[in-house]
Amino acid sequence: MIGRATAARLLSSGWEVDLTGREPSHLPPAIAEAGGRFVRADRDESSQLAAALGNGADLLVDCICYSAAQAIGLLPLARDVTSTVMISSRAVYADAAGRHFNSAISPRFGGPIRETQDTVPPADTDFRTRDGYGANKRAAELVLLDSGVPVTVLRPSKVHGASSHRPREWVFVKRALDHRPAVFLANHGKAVDHPTAAVNIASLIELVATRSGRRILNSADPDAPSALEISRTIARTLGHIREEVLLDGGTEEALGRHPWERPHPVVLDMTAAVDLGYTPVGDYARTVTSEVEWLVASAVQGGDGAELPPGLDAEFFEPFFDYAAEDGHLTHRA
Repeated sequence: MIGRATAARLLSSGWEVDLTGREPSHLPPAIAEAGGRFVRADRDESSQLAAALGNGADLLVDCICYSAAQAIGLLPLARDVTSTVMISSRAVYADAAGRHFNSAISPRFGGPIRETQDTVPPADTDFRTRDGYGANKRAAELVLLDSGVPVTVLRPSKVHGASSHRPREWVFVKRALDHRPAVFLANHGKAVDHPTAAVNIASLIELVATRSGRRILNSADPDAPSALEISRTIARTLGHIREEVLLDGGTEEALGRHPWERPHPVVLDMTAAVDLGYTPVGDYARTVTSEVEWLVASAVQGGDGAELPPGLDAEFFEPFFDYAAEDGHLTHRA
């Protein structure tokens, strides 16, 4: 998602862009038609990466650096380029009590999160676990930042965009396609969990490509809409007229669950990026349109309503579509 958005932006600005991967068929036709070149290379095969880089580049973007070992493998390449960007995550942040985004108890930051916020201790464990993800990302950050190479570490929040493996907006897009009469939102839909458009990340990457340096930057949309505002944005985009049922309770029950639920607001401070000269492509409502259109065009229509396109993380969404409970609530209320 991030790589595709970045390639599209750079190609439109006149860059020559190579994209690495293991399967040529995964290169989007639009990227190929715009001049993007596929280079077969496995992320964990240093010789293949070195061959892909060749004699160097002006910009190297690593979207899948998850551990210190992978960061170490990136260093020889980073020394041969003008500017390197490593996609990290807000998951590295910890609050004053040491709680992080994957903790059993949600963190409470008390305001917008700046790049100087405390982080989780670095670790060399399985980055695919809840506790290991942020700790390994932090370890990878430190390897690169301590190396002396000009690397920009970007920390996005909840990323959205076309081609997402886990398009959170599906919880509202599916309801529109299924013509559901109501949307249920826990805690009155007030939860705020800052989204980050892939196209906004791409804009920031293009900026730092011409401002080589060693830094950490948050990456998020210029606005942080609530879950209610997100649901309304998607409803307007698809012309979905429905009732809003705003519930008092949290998400322990089936009703009202959604992917942006947080007991405390999460907002990333974008001051550092703006001071560097960053201009976002647009706010959430403007940038989410491409994902919504992609989901509508790709959805599979079945007997039980619209379904995600094959290959996406359908299991993630199972808790969000208890239509029977919703219908029961509406019937009982009537």
